[in-house]
Amino acid sequence: MSKPVIHTNPMYQLLRQEDIATFNLRRDKGESAELTSGDFRGLDLRNLNADGLDFSDGYFRGADLRGIDFRKAKLEGASLCEAKISGCYFPHELTAEEIRLSVEGGIRMRYK
Repeated sequence: MSKPVIHTNPMYQLLRQEDIATFNLRRDKGESAELTSGDFRGLDLRNLNADGLDFSDGYFRGADLRGIDFRKAKLEGASLCEAKISGCYFPHELTAEEIRLSVEGGIRMRYK
């Protein structure tokens, strides 16, 4: 089991500061971000372009994720405990039950 990490890379720090617009802009210009096992507790990440991002083992307790399209993101091992997820799309590998158990009980999501 991995513990949440607060990365020092600038792209991760933009998310910690909830500067989603700048993160998306820099990402669109080709800048990469190390996000695995990241600590995203309580952050407002709405409007994030999550396409292709690796959030494996991420910790999203209480985060506002409403409307994010995670279909092409990696979420295996992530925990969504008490996160706001209305309007989100999730990868096909995650069942609705797996997502519900993660939001309600904090389990780390497993791909089928």
